[in-house]
Amino acid sequence: MKFPLLSIDGSKADSIEISDKLVKLKVNHKLIKFVIDWQLSHLKTRTAKTKQRNEIKGSTKKIVPQKGGGGARHASKKAPLFVGGGVAHGPKGAVYKIKKINKKVRKLALAQTLSKKNSDKNLHILADVKKEVKKTKEFNKFLETNKLASVLIISDTDSIKNINKSARNIKNVKLIKDEGANIYDLFKYKNVIITSSSAKKIQERILNEKN
Repeated sequence: MKFPLLSIDGSKADSIEISDKLVKLKVNHKLIKFVIDWQLSHLKTRTAKTKQRNEIKGSTKKIVPQKGGGGARHASKKAPLFVGGGVAHGPKGAVYKIKKINKKVRKLALAQTLSKKNSDKNLHILADVKKEVKKTKEFNKFLETNKLASVLIISDTDSIKNINKSARNIKNVKLIKDEGANIYDLFKYKNVIITSSSAKKIQERILNEKN
């Protein structure tokens, strides 16, 4: 499928051919949700954890004779009763399990998400930005001209350097490098802009079975 190339300064640019296997797939919403859940499971912070009695290192020898002392019975110093012993009923840390997903499944879900953006007419390809865009006003004008709001920009290394200064402070605009392209961000933002070099890299990564 051919995409017209957008340009920051509004000048006429060429078009780019993107494989239908990347932007024309049937969308499996259950698959996409499965991969998003997997991605979010990696973002969860670990909860607090204390050592229980069986996790404390030390001797299990009884500290006093069990009978004849006139006091309460005690086992080892690892008991919660003593300083340095285990903690009774303390937090046990993370209780969830991180799922494992085949790389081919992740690639398929990414391609289907791009296809969904394309079918909604929210996928755009930007010509590589070879000259630094210094002013936020200039980048804002580009967004307003193309009627773009809530934008995820997936960029190659050179382009991101040239637009980072002008785009980073704009509300609801996020810049990421092409190797960080992910389904969660693609769904979080309404419009997706991919630089032409990044589009080629993502296409190669998804279609190449060895990657």
